[in-house]
Amino acid sequence: MKLLKAVMIVCLVALIGAVLAPNATAAAWNRKTVVTFSGPVEIPGVHLTGWGVLPAGTYVFKILDSQSDRHIVQIFSKDQKTIYATILAIPNYRLKATDKTVITFTERPAGQPEALRAWFYPGRHWGEEFVYPKARAIELAKASNTPVLYSPAEIPVEVAEPVKVDAPVVAELKRAPIMAVKPTGEDVQLAEVVTPPPAAETEVAAAAPAERESLPGTASPLPLIGLFGLLTLGGAFAVRAVTQRL
Repeated sequence: MKLLKAVMIVCLVALIGAVLAPNATAAAWNRKTVVTFSGPVEIPGVHLTGWGVLPAGTYVFKILDSQSDRHIVQIFSKDQKTIYATILAIPNYRLKATDKTVITFTERPAGQPEALRAWFYPGRHWGEEFVYPKARAIELAKASNTPVLYSPAEIPVEVAEPVKVDAPVVAELKRAPIMAVKPTGEDVQLAEVVTPPPAAETEVAAAAPAERESLPGTASPLPLIGLFGLLTLGGAFAVRAVTQRL
């Protein structure tokens, strides 16, 4: 009887682990992060009309798409029902990883909203440095005396509706060229201002979306739970039969 109980407990633990493991993997891939701003924050496009500056409050950051040389980040409302922005970013290096989320800003004159610069996920050396439209990037570079990333592509800054995964603008962000501008207004190569991740890490990041998309978006863990339940009962009866014979 003790052996039977032990087997059932082990099977139950294995079942719980199997059900929860996919959720943990998904969370690690999209790097869901809850961020609270104490003041207004300027963000680059593509954002909803009138939302170029986020009011103080709580927002959710997620990776929508991850490629070897760029990422696409979405900013949601606190309840994740509204997508305020879908922003192009590229991986950039920091010397020391931290166990907490780090958000950096581009310096602005007093009285003006801080401008979002980069987002670093806990435990990672490579974060997301955001790409601004060229005209705005030049202004920010001069104000902060620091190079700012921009794209020369004609990508809309504002949209009337939240951007979905299959929206045309997402495809534009995936192929848009990215450059950097100096405080003097001169263009500079990305290699001079950005340190990309090593090849091994970018290959893993590029493979993650394909693995994620291979699973049905409405898949339910219930069939899996039922299957493991049947296997658990079958194993328990088998052990009981052997125990009786002994």
